[in-house]
Amino acid sequence: MATEVLMPRQGQSVESCIIIGWSVKEGDTVAEGQALCEVETDKATFEVPAPAAGTVLGIFYSADSDVEVLKVIAAIGEPGEDISALRPADEGVKNVEPVKAVEVETKAAPAPVAAPSAVSSEATGKASPRAKKLAEKKGVDVSTLAGTGPNGRVIERDVASAPAISPAAAAKAVASGMKVPNIGTGIGGRVLADDLSEVAPQDIAAAVAALAFPGTVKEIPVKGVRKVVASRMLASLQNTAQLTMNTSADARLMLDFRARCKAAAEEAGVGGITLNDVVLFATARTLIEFPELNAHWLSTKITQFEDVHLGMAVDTPRGLMVPVIRFANRLTLKQLSAEAKRLGKAAIAGTIDPDALKGGTFTVTNLGAAGIESFTPVLNAPEVGILGVCNVQPKPVMKKDGGVEFIPHMGLSLTFDHCATDGAPAAKFLVALRQNLAAFDVLLIK
Repeated sequence: MATEVLMPRQGQSVESCIIIGWSVKEGDTVAEGQALCEVETDKATFEVPAPAAGTVLGIFYSADSDVEVLKVIAAIGEPGEDISALRPADEGVKNVEPVKAVEVETKAAPAPVAAPSAVSSEATGKASPRAKKLAEKKGVDVSTLAGTGPNGRVIERDVASAPAISPAAAAKAVASGMKVPNIGTGIGGRVLADDLSEVAPQDIAAAVAALAFPGTVKEIPVKGVRKVVASRMLASLQNTAQLTMNTSADARLMLDFRARCKAAAEEAGVGGITLNDVVLFATARTLIEFPELNAHWLSTKITQFEDVHLGMAVDTPRGLMVPVIRFANRLTLKQLSAEAKRLGKAAIAGTIDPDALKGGTFTVTNLGAAGIESFTPVLNAPEVGILGVCNVQPKPVMKKDGGVEFIPHMGLSLTFDHCATDGAPAAKFLVALRQNLAAFDVLLIK
């Protein structure tokens, strides 16, 4: 008798999953436990394994189908078996093939040499240590090189094949749009400013005319996590009155505490407390005093929570995910740090329980590591508030004697829903959070 393949239930709150793509087709022989397809909830991605060995007799739903959990999506058995009884009434697929990435490209005609061959719009700025060392020796700017390593990483051979150009020549070439020869008159073939030559206007026109307009194009279907995030962000902005306030907190004690934790962790060979952990801990403790911000706006009512279930924005290969640290206000700093790391790793790996992505009462999103000084976070509705954490920058502070001292400060950006609360409570929360971060050692012993 043929074996049915069910859409698995991924968490108690998940009612349906989207089939991203099939890795098998009808007629294929599969082993028990072999991945048949990849499915996606509103946040996480999972593989559906074969419940038994045999031949794929039928695939009942195509890629991009949104299928209710526990429905039969395929059948496995012996060739020739009747599977008509297993076919769902809303079967919506014929001739399913394995999913391939949708990519549309137009080939651009090669352009005349009018600039260094290593200069490319595909430059990522990432380079291996050996590539950086060689680039320094040759006088090559690795940020202008298109790398051939993994994820566009510049490797040693990319630098070796790039023309060496002096800083003065590079600046002149960029400012004047001049031709750069592959070999210059400097030591070791280094290109000097005198080696540059002007590009005639007709040469530029010919070079542009020879290109196939508009060049290489890649079309990416909007689906899965990207589609969910887009719809939620748009709905958030359309249905809430969002306002953002910005401030900064003295980061000296935080940085000192982080340095001591890092040193202790390295000595013990374990993961240490991060600045993000410090902010999450301080936010959870501060929110207890401001129930207006630890709440949901539901149009006809406002729900305030006694405990803080803290959302933590995580950048993953599939897009933005927001795991929730439940009862964050009751956890010690060490416990909160461990839970944040566990949830973050699971979200990035795509193995997180979908139920762990729901129920947040306030969210923290941290772009400090990216060097962002200020930004406007978008509410994770129906939550009333979201805190944006920015990088640490020296800030001039007036001293009592009239002098000025530069003190490291962490930027904070709070977006809140003006439908649910007013500016004064939001500002008071920011002030309290700023004070708790500046006196973090005191907060730890409260």
